[in-house]
Amino acid sequence: MAYIIENVPEAIRESKQLLRKLAAEQGADFKVTFDELTESIKQEVSEIKALKDSGEAIIPELEYADLVASGISDAQKDQIRLRGCAIVRNIFPEQQVKDWDNELGVYLSDINYVDASMKSTDDSMSDVQKANPQMFSIYWSKPQVEARQSENLAKVRSHLNRLWHYEQDGKQLFDPDVECTYADRVRRRQAGDDTLGIQLHVDGGSIERWTDDQGFHKVFRKLIAGDWQGYDPFDAAYRNDTREVTSPAVSNVFRTYQGWIALSPQGPGDGTLEVIPMARALAWMYLRAMQDDVAEDDLCGALIGRSLRYKEEWHSLLKDALISIPQMNRGDGIWWHPDVIHGVEEHHNGDDFSSVIYIGAAPACAKNEAYLKKQLPTFEDGRSAPDFSAEDYEAGFEGRGKMEDLTDLGKRQMGAA
Repeated sequence: MAYIIENVPEAIRESKQLLRKLAAEQGADFKVTFDELTESIKQEVSEIKALKDSGEAIIPELEYADLVASGISDAQKDQIRLRGCAIVRNIFPEQQVKDWDNELGVYLSDINYVDASMKSTDDSMSDVQKANPQMFSIYWSKPQVEARQSENLAKVRSHLNRLWHYEQDGKQLFDPDVECTYADRVRRRQAGDDTLGIQLHVDGGSIERWTDDQGFHKVFRKLIAGDWQGYDPFDAAYRNDTREVTSPAVSNVFRTYQGWIALSPQGPGDGTLEVIPMARALAWMYLRAMQDDVAEDDLCGALIGRSLRYKEEWHSLLKDALISIPQMNRGDGIWWHPDVIHGVEEHHNGDDFSSVIYIGAAPACAKNEAYLKKQLPTFEDGRSAPDFSAEDYEAGFEGRGKMEDLTDLGKRQMGAA
């Protein structure tokens, strides 16, 4: 059921009053909690900055072969939970990924993507971006379908999903070993491009985090109670109960991770991913919006129906922790916690395409299985996935992935078996 907010300023004011009341009833005060967490966050930012200045690794890295053979060590688990990110190397053979990349280039040409894009009514895109697209709203090409249903990828996501606490009161909140396919797009960014930089943000909702008293209030229950030490970003309790405003900019599934597979080599300066690798950063942003210097009808600039933006005016404490991801090679994957602040570098200064297939992790739970029922017909028809603008570039194109291209695993993940 869609979450509808008719009067946004009033909803924010009422929610702030309710949240302060809930905090007071538990002997907490948002200023005290925020000040204490701020000191801890300052220390974490300083640690990341020191690592960055010395050229040391910040994002934990795993080798696929080692992951399958030995799992994730306790030390690696601690680092992934701290940073909210993980890189897994060599998930796919280089030649297979190179073939996928080439096939995607042909696919985009065959569906006349650029000509169709120029006719798009998506007002978020400029005419320059439509004529020279770098983010492609395709969902059902055969390379995307094949990558999503990969057995290798299923093993990676199972290991990463198990870093979450997915049981509550003896009840399993999601199945870490069963994925629900969440069809996402492709980035294929040309060298020299300066039109695609994506501002730092967090997906999965904006003002809902403060106004949703059925789901998000419970997700942040320990912050509200003043127990910032006890808040765990990897606690799945109530995360699959959250409500989101319907919008092409808002994900309506529970993702344990967002992520992508590198189709081309790319690293710092190549117009690729940048992150603030701190799983607790969103908790700090949440408390920041509750401080007295923020207007009663404002949440540090959060807008309905958009992603939650990092704003220099309010969130500059986190700036020194911003990093570009390290060099990625074909077949490597990166995943980041849904609370991790991330964006895309403004300029692509490399020499070739910077290309990825976006593939996150959306484990089986009631929320995600409900989404599959909406997504399956779009796959069968070649329409855009439900969470995105209905541009439907692939509809009617015979060369797209179809039901006969799904393996048994792919059918289960798509809710077709």
